[in-house]
Amino acid sequence: MDAYLVITGTLLAAICIWKAFAVIKKYKTYIKLYSEKNVQSVGKFHPIWGHLHLIEHIDGFTEICFKLIRETKARVISFWIMFMFPLIFVCHPETAKVVLKSSEPKSKRVGGAYYPLLDWLGDGLLISDGKKWERNRRLLTPAFHFDVLKPYVSIYNKVFDIFLDKLEKATTGNKSIEIYEMIGLATLDTMLRCSVSYEGRVQEQGSNHPYVDAVRRLTYISQERLLRPWLMFDFTFYLSPLGREYSKHAKYVHNFDEKVIRERRQSLAADPSILKKRHLDFLDILLTARDEQGIGLTDIEVRDEVDTFLFEGHDTTASSIGWAIYALASHPEEQQKVYEEVQSVLGDKENVEWSDIQTFTRLSLFIKETMRMYSPVPMIARVTTREMNLGDVTLPVNTEVTIMINVLNHHREIWDKPEEFRPDRFATESTRDPYSYVPFSAGPRNCIGQHFALDEQKVALARLVQRFKILPDPDNVPIPTNEVVTRSKNGIHVRLEKR
Repeated sequence: MDAYLVITGTLLAAICIWKAFAVIKKYKTYIKLYSEKNVQSVGKFHPIWGHLHLIEHIDGFTEICFKLIRETKARVISFWIMFMFPLIFVCHPETAKVVLKSSEPKSKRVGGAYYPLLDWLGDGLLISDGKKWERNRRLLTPAFHFDVLKPYVSIYNKVFDIFLDKLEKATTGNKSIEIYEMIGLATLDTMLRCSVSYEGRVQEQGSNHPYVDAVRRLTYISQERLLRPWLMFDFTFYLSPLGREYSKHAKYVHNFDEKVIRERRQSLAADPSILKKRHLDFLDILLTARDEQGIGLTDIEVRDEVDTFLFEGHDTTASSIGWAIYALASHPEEQQKVYEEVQSVLGDKENVEWSDIQTFTRLSLFIKETMRMYSPVPMIARVTTREMNLGDVTLPVNTEVTIMINVLNHHREIWDKPEEFRPDRFATESTRDPYSYVPFSAGPRNCIGQHFALDEQKVALARLVQRFKILPDPDNVPIPTNEVVTRSKNGIHVRLEKR
């Protein structure tokens, strides 16, 4: 027995020493990287907190990045979350394009940018990688074909009929109104109708709808978890109040989706011809898609894609529309140009049609500039599976690298007077690097639903300026905050005048 204990103890000690050397070797590699002259540190490194002590919130980090760029023209920035999670941030098209052109996976390891979303969104297109991502991307691409998107335009009009009627009631007497919450409800209503044909009076019930509340809290908690490294590990997170709340909401969302999926499978099995009697929605395509071997998606895979589509499709679009409305109010001369175009295209019509969407040129420029000024998704992350050369900097394997989209969109080397709102900067062909403007990401992992999102935005904004003149509320100027999507700390307030 004594000999057994000695051998066991020796083996355990050897394993611990081997692991310790592996960790030391790994961190020596990172320390060498972060010491390079072409990698700019965000500030003084703390032996426990890393650089986390330098920022109170994610916006503080963005401010540091802008300061570094102005002072040092940095293209690669280093940041440590405590002493455990070393990160690299790129903020110039020359470095961003290298990452975006690659097929490197999303960072979903412990401490990674997408890790907090895993138990909610699962392994859908946003987070999956490798062969699974390639297969599912191929199977889901038909869901965003123009023939599938066309019938959605009538749904956009119905959703924004409700939205505009609610606005009109809320703004009687020239009162100021906070519109971001209402937009979020409208875009979620759109996503539920288009993805799973669910009409649950989402806008009428407002934030009292349990699905609305669940999605909002899951988004918030996921963001908070990134800023609290002690909650990054599951065993500490799920013991905390935030973890228990996250689990409750994720369970509700999953149960909701699974019920819809189960009922749709049953209806398709009972009457397969039903697909010929109505327009296809996202769920129809998910359930009927087959790969080269004739194998379809499992129920869990379908649920993950539905969760991903509902989250990505409504929250980011709400951000774009919300900031576009603020930009309309803040720039009356640009609002007038958009209004005149809408009147010219729609005439006496109230609803926007598919052919109209393709005709909105001024509105398209306006939306592009809004998404430059207020990036719906402020940053995206990858993790290297091989050495990656960013000009003079070589990233080792297993390095998390984040593209700062909002910083790219305001880089003074790329944009002339980036602080000014000027839609005309997109009106002519430019020698500007195409990777300087990537609101929907770029490369092989670009957003599969970008046309869906842009179509919805055009319908929403055209219908809005057709009915109302949008005016600013000088007493409530929005303060952008870079969460998972770009929101306003104090909401977005405007006043409306009926045309």
